[in-house]
Amino acid sequence: MTETLKNLIVAEKKATQLFSEIENKKIISAGKTEKQVNTEIFDLALEMFGIKKYWHKRIVRAGENTLRPYDDNPPDLIIQENDIVFLDFGPIFEDWEADFGRTFVIGNDPYKIKLKNDIETAWYEVKDWFEQQKELTASQFFHHITATANKYGWEYGGPIGGHLIGQFPHERIEPNSYLLYIHPENHNSMFALDKDGKKRHWILEIHFVDREKKIGGFFEQLLT
Repeated sequence: MTETLKNLIVAEKKATQLFSEIENKKIISAGKTEKQVNTEIFDLALEMFGIKKYWHKRIVRAGENTLRPYDDNPPDLIIQENDIVFLDFGPIFEDWEADFGRTFVIGNDPYKIKLKNDIETAWYEVKDWFEQQKELTASQFFHHITATANKYGWEYGGPIGGHLIGQFPHERIEPNSYLLYIHPENHNSMFALDKDGKKRHWILEIHFVDREKKIGGFFEQLLT
């Protein structure tokens, strides 16, 4: 295992600890706004790990906002009873990026619980499939991810299925360029090396939605 991968795994383990504490403290609860939850998580991360830097905007999405992809900036919603909420955070631990997303269901709505469970199950299924591939472009991988959403009875909700991850500062996408992303217009190999001839590391993100019922869910973590 390379030093880079070790550092990425350590960062992700800390992100896992943070999300576990979010659940333990019941930070995500009805009656709070998305912004309030966001602020409370920021404060918790600062308390637990001294985190002040995030390589992308911190996302808390509830209700209809769970349909909205990363680039959108929807209005601040209040979390309702029997709601669905997802988090997408990119904390930086000692200059190493983590990118971690999870879905939470407030209450016992069986359809929302199914969505939450399907996303997580599908994530690991897609990862297992990826690990069996010897040749695969990012565009082919994106189409496999969207086909998996359909297999589970959902629509795929986002324009990408993941992205490269590394040491802060994270590489920024150039306009009209998708080379850092699992995107239908990125026809480069998922296994291509970086400019220094080293293995690149990917984040896999899964975003399933039901537009008719106006709900979505999200699951994201290290793929490689």
